[in-house]
Amino acid sequence: MQKFIIQKIEALPFKTSITGQDAKHIFKVLRKKTGDQMSITDGKGRDYNAVISMAMPDIIKIDIIEKLDSITESFINITLCSGMLKDKKMDFIIKHVTQLGIQKWIPFFCERSIPRPNIKRIKNRKKRWESIAKESLKQCNRSCIPQISEPLSFKTFMEQSENHDLKIAFHEKSNQKIKTVEKSISPKKIIILIGPEGGFSQKEILLAKEKGFLSHALGPRILRAETASIAACTLIQHIFGDM
Repeated sequence: MQKFIIQKIEALPFKTSITGQDAKHIFKVLRKKTGDQMSITDGKGRDYNAVISMAMPDIIKIDIIEKLDSITESFINITLCSGMLKDKKMDFIIKHVTQLGIQKWIPFFCERSIPRPNIKRIKNRKKRWESIAKESLKQCNRSCIPQISEPLSFKTFMEQSENHDLKIAFHEKSNQKIKTVEKSISPKKIIILIGPEGGFSQKEILLAKEKGFLSHALGPRILRAETASIAACTLIQHIFGDM
């Protein structure tokens, strides 16, 4: 059952309404009617069961009646850090890693990033990424909207990476295969680092290693940056038992 997001839910039973495109989708595509059940999430890890009290093309009134335990969130807390790419490629990444279950996404600028910092444009892009994440969450039945950071400089991002149990930088020049990642440990927080189209500079790789990042490769083939982000998250989840 597809989930819909109601971010402010008070004491149950709680009456509220869904409007806009979501209402049209519920009425015209899902063909929901009065008395039908709906799955609701607050986007912060809590799920609810709701019943439709009135269904119209422009408004769906619901009664949220029951709190449920979420069964779709990953027990692995993954932060993905992606070097800035061109617009649609970043949209592609957040759409798919939301489905995979990451907790946080940090875009960053580095030496070989093609897009350059632009404060006004960054704010608009962040809003777009948040919208894409919410739509992806509804489709994949998650209960938590990933936290999305405004793009940081590589140096600033490195300073914020300290409080993670396992830190991995994936790049094509590493000779360490992913299967060498230590499986006996149970990291609570994992941070994954993926570079931009041109990859990392040697200076950036050295800084990452100084900050405790392990250097690994994603196989013998050169992957596109957006493909590498998805592959890396999937492999780490598989290694630690979430896939």
